[in-house]
Amino acid sequence: MLLVVATVVVVLVGLQFVRGLPDWANPFGTETKDRSGPVLLKSIQDLRRYEAASGTFQVVVDLEKDAKFLPSSLRGKRTLFVGNGTVDAYVDFSRLGSGAIEVNADRTAATIVLPPAQLEKTNLDTENSYVYATERGLFDRFGDFFSNNPNDQQQMYVLASKKIQDAAAKSGLRERADANTRSMLTNMLQALGFESVKFTAPAQ
Repeated sequence: MLLVVATVVVVLVGLQFVRGLPDWANPFGTETKDRSGPVLLKSIQDLRRYEAASGTFQVVVDLEKDAKFLPSSLRGKRTLFVGNGTVDAYVDFSRLGSGAIEVNADRTAATIVLPPAQLEKTNLDTENSYVYATERGLFDRFGDFFSNNPNDQQQMYVLASKKIQDAAAKSGLRERADANTRSMLTNMLQALGFESVKFTAPAQ
């Protein structure tokens, strides 16, 4: 066991030395070339909704993976990931059917059946989301040098997005979007001469 651990330590020290070499002298150095093709426009879709509010959120994901029968110093990984993202709230005007707006005879009062606001999916800011700290066991450090698993980063993105989405649902963002939409419609109709604007919820 001591021989195995000593061998691993020697290899890690050697790899750290190689990493410290300049790019031109490092036999394992890599060069990145962008061979991407042009961006293709797939479709254009008309928007029939009012973006009424937007929330900015930050979450720290603390994810730990441990082996059942090995100490964390040998086998285990704990990652702190800082996720920044936004969630937009909108009202879908395409759900306004016929009869959704009722106007009195002298066009001074209007009643609008307004659907409730909905939340967009989390828009995670990948440029400002990052791994803050990582603690790894000896075996994990050795394995990560040869294999950088993109699934680990993807898992952090998914967890951060879900936590932000859950927080947005409890933040009052939809209520703010409802109030902003009612205010926008009220101001617009009052500018057209309406003195009274009322809102009702759609029938279930």
